[in-house]
Amino acid sequence: MKFKEIENFKDYCERIRNKKRKNIRIKICITGCRAKGALDLYNEFKKREDKEIEVIPTGCHKFCSGAPVVKVKIFSKDYIYQNVGINDIDEIIKNAKKDKPVERILVKDKKFFELQEIKVLKNCGEVNPVDIEDYIYYGGFSSFLNVIENFTPDKVIEEIAKSKLRGRGGAGFPTYKKWEIVKNQVSDEKFVICNGDEGDPGAFMDRTLLEGVPFQIIEGMLICAYTIGANKGFFYIRAEYPIAVLHMSQAIKECYKYGLLGKDILGTGFDFDVEIKKGAGAFVCGEETALIASIEGKRGMPRPRPPFPAEKGLFGKPTCINNVETFANIPIIINEGGENFSKIGTEKSGGTKIFSLAGKVKNTGLVEIPLGTPLWKIIYEIGGGPIEGRKIKGVQTGGPSGGCIPVEYFNTPTDYETLAELGSIMGSGGMIVIDDKVCAVELARYFLDFVQKESCGKCVPCRIGTKRMLEILERITKGNGEIEDIEKLEKLGSYIKETSLCGLGQTAPNPVLTTLKYFKDEYLEHIKDKKCPAGVCVELFEYVIVEGKCTGCTLCKKNCPAGAIEGEVKKAHKIVKEKCIKCGVCFNVCKFNAVERK
Repeated sequence: MKFKEIENFKDYCERIRNKKRKNIRIKICITGCRAKGALDLYNEFKKREDKEIEVIPTGCHKFCSGAPVVKVKIFSKDYIYQNVGINDIDEIIKNAKKDKPVERILVKDKKFFELQEIKVLKNCGEVNPVDIEDYIYYGGFSSFLNVIENFTPDKVIEEIAKSKLRGRGGAGFPTYKKWEIVKNQVSDEKFVICNGDEGDPGAFMDRTLLEGVPFQIIEGMLICAYTIGANKGFFYIRAEYPIAVLHMSQAIKECYKYGLLGKDILGTGFDFDVEIKKGAGAFVCGEETALIASIEGKRGMPRPRPPFPAEKGLFGKPTCINNVETFANIPIIINEGGENFSKIGTEKSGGTKIFSLAGKVKNTGLVEIPLGTPLWKIIYEIGGGPIEGRKIKGVQTGGPSGGCIPVEYFNTPTDYETLAELGSIMGSGGMIVIDDKVCAVELARYFLDFVQKESCGKCVPCRIGTKRMLEILERITKGNGEIEDIEKLEKLGSYIKETSLCGLGQTAPNPVLTTLKYFKDEYLEHIKDKKCPAGVCVELFEYVIVEGKCTGCTLCKKNCPAGAIEGEVKKAHKIVKEKCIKCGVCFNVCKFNAVERK
């Protein structure tokens, strides 16, 4: 099956794209939805294949709050179902053959899909991730073929410059500039690295792309390697992403089998080999110099820059490092043309950005929108707004390196510069919504605890500074804070940002500094009144049973894991403070609002 000439491969692609497919195609997410039994669902659907029906395993359908999600494609019409169970299979198939939906399990909030601008994720949820023919059917490798036949390296860079694509890994450095710097280096060897070390809590954009469209990432890397003159590439993927590693391994194997990787690719004289390096899960290895050290077999620790990796990177050679989403954009730019690509987005940043919308919002999942889209549109319209009975308070963008933006600023466009002005960052695209039941002080403590533990320890500001800030936050959440602590946190945060060696330390104080800026009243309540308004910091509240409301139903007593509730049937109960672990079970199960948090 190995193709040694471009024309032969082009003819093969043409045959694949003209191949007639079955009328009904049932597409089941077997990646993220796997946690909700999607593999069993897929196997049961597969048993029902016939001359009309084709069952396809896919990547994420984006609507994660509805898992397991199934898409039924009948000719050009799509029906998207949520919370699908094995008992729904027969009805789905029966109705599909009549070209009718199963109304009761259709995704109800159509705005989630209608308000997005799906470009990078277009094939995710459509193609079988490890079937190269399926990727080719949807136009796969047409960009790469176009490049090696019709583009010089300079022309590729020109198109990417016109696209205004900026690195989607967090810093937002113009992609064409990085490629141009590496291309212009004189060296006997150059490298391409795909950074898949996505470590932000609540972020899953890169994982989804690696799992759902691995061939698209490979195609982007092939174009990059051809452009900069590299012959070797690495996928750096954290080992906690086993499905991503598996799918990418299988995709790489297929590309070698078809002659799209290796020596003399399609008879062009272009050589490019790739391999996967599994990361051990260190957050700091998302920083490019630490990642390089890890690939080299060293401890993952950042080094001072310059020289930058584009000049002196892996094994001292010029190296182009981009994250997964950046490479996934490249085939789209080549197909559309840079100018067309830049028609959506902002003046300085072209294209779309994928966000993982999580937290206290109705619709969670992957959201792809043009850069510059206001936060309110993402959270209230696409995300469906707050959970019933709750009120949205803010959103944490950029993960633990980002900041918490209050609801008053939700008219803010999501672009690199505007988010930075508010004290946050775009990051890789994590977006965690918080409501009135989330404590801003505890949120800051949680993220600072994460980055403090993930610090490599190389520089003093990050190693010691974040530790001191964490100690102050822990005192405040336990009711032992002092008013002077606010000034100490602000000063420490400023020093750490200015003097840390790498991006981890330089952004570590962001959650603390933004919550101090926008939610200072919560800090003051913790310090002055010894109260947590959200009822989260366990040292600052207690549960009590209101005698006049308690009916003696014993529900709280039966469910208390610590045996801290006393009382007889039909008589008022009480909580023994010395035994209470403040788990909140009694508060949640009481049907008469007799348990109060004070």
